[in-house]
Amino acid sequence: MIITEFKKVKEIFDESAKKGWVIPCLCSENQTTTEAILEACSEYGKKIGQRVPIIIAITTLYSHRTQAVNYTYSKDWKTGLKLFKDDIKALAGEGGKYSDVDVLIHLDHVQFDDDIELINSDLSDYSSIMYDASNLPFEQNIEMTKKFVEKMKGKIFIEGACDEIVDATGSVRNALTTPENAKRYIEETGVDMIVANLGTEHRATGKELKYHGDLAREIKKVIGNTIVLHGTSSVNNDQVTELFNDGVCKVNIWTALERDSSKVLFYDMVKNASKVGGPEMVDKLIEEGYLTEKCRTGDKINLAYFTTLYRQQIIFNQIKDMVTEYLNMWYIVK
Repeated sequence: MIITEFKKVKEIFDESAKKGWVIPCLCSENQTTTEAILEACSEYGKKIGQRVPIIIAITTLYSHRTQAVNYTYSKDWKTGLKLFKDDIKALAGEGGKYSDVDVLIHLDHVQFDDDIELINSDLSDYSSIMYDASNLPFEQNIEMTKKFVEKMKGKIFIEGACDEIVDATGSVRNALTTPENAKRYIEETGVDMIVANLGTEHRATGKELKYHGDLAREIKKVIGNTIVLHGTSSVNNDQVTELFNDGVCKVNIWTALERDSSKVLFYDMVKNASKVGGPEMVDKLIEEGYLTEKCRTGDKINLAYFTTLYRQQIIFNQIKDMVTEYLNMWYIVK
């Protein structure tokens, strides 16, 4: 079931808080990822005997990753956004296979300037929005976010970005969010939840950073369980198992889904190189030093190994397993 009404979205967050649950917000830029997320949630709900909520998100013109643009090869963000919504409606809407999952559709990193057309459009198809003015000076960020909240308060659940989360591919390192700034930001803007910079980074390819849970708990003391953690892919899961106690209500994840599923696909394709590319291609890659003799398995090229279905199955199953791991961490039945 897709939930977009503000009151019902708030109820989802309130009910999750009563259970001590942190809601995963999983970004997607293709149908395979979207369905794998829903499959994991549906299976987990059946396992624990209750419906589970999930947030599926997409960015539009966010310069670091324009997921709506990448959702379709046409590279048109409006088309990508429509297909993203249509996929969720077909899969989780009334009569859909995953209608037993409570789905919130989230617009992530909506830019105060580049996404102005989207901001001024009808947002009733969405459950929540991250209004992102975090690359502005703090005072301007508050001012811009406050204006948006005044316009949309009570119509859509609003996430604001108190401080910019850094891009792991760059050299800039921003200061961590202070409890004082978090308190001022949420009070003056009126947002429903805030993204705080807690040491994680966007688009990190490793898991070597530190999540500052001690700082999160200090922020929780002044704003409660309204913290959103971004950049979760940059840290190991064992750092983020007790997030609710730290004041976190929502966790954003994308990079890990694509990064770790790609490794599994790559491994399987190398193991089955002859079936994927044929013996002649394997011979060529061995001669060029890219593969070893072990890849000369004697297998013939196989139709089943060079279809989209073959690749999708591997990606689908890996993402489903990863999402299930997050659910096991954050949706504990007491």
